[in-house]
Amino acid sequence: MPSVVSREAWQPSGPVESRSPVTTIQSEDPVARSVFNWVESVVVGLNLCPFAKRELVGDRIRVAVSNATRPEAILTDLEVEIERLLDDESVETTLLVLSDALQDFPDFNQFLALGDGLLEQMGLTGVFQIAHFHPAYQFAGTGPDDAENYTNRSPYPMLHLLRERSLDRVLRTTEHAEQIPVRNIELMNQLGADDMRARLAKCLVGGDS
Repeated sequence: MPSVVSREAWQPSGPVESRSPVTTIQSEDPVARSVFNWVESVVVGLNLCPFAKRELVGDRIRVAVSNATRPEAILTDLEVEIERLLDDESVETTLLVLSDALQDFPDFNQFLALGDGLLEQMGLTGVFQIAHFHPAYQFAGTGPDDAENYTNRSPYPMLHLLRERSLDRVLRTTEHAEQIPVRNIELMNQLGADDMRARLAKCLVGGDS
């Protein structure tokens, strides 16, 4: 039985193998390109996040890829990306993509508290928020094949760093913003799991188009 994430959670030792994260839009890394395809065709294309298009067009979305495999190495790469957002106001939001780690959703689910703990340790709770996406994402109360899980399913496990002040501004200025999750679930159910599975497959570089 896989671990699941509650809807409330959505609103939003030794040597390690790791490389510095790379910027998606400037990279030919197939993992990065796959994620960028997903942002463009699914997140923006289906309007799952109504305010993402502006940041995509403005080239203010950073997609970074980490091949860290151990939790401490993932946290190191996450800290690097948090520091980058602190230092660079030209980047609105960052997707840290885990190319080789936490492919199993229960493992990913258990790791999430460590990411939030890092924000707390850095004194940045309330400054940034970490949203979560995974190829096998499953909300509490759903089955693994339910279409609504695709609101948070992505080509690879991802930690999405968001600026809290930007979220607050969007919520204040977007009419009926609280209905976005409901609308997205309705859209997923309308399209169906098979359709969404095919859309994700098309995002993968080297996959069927």
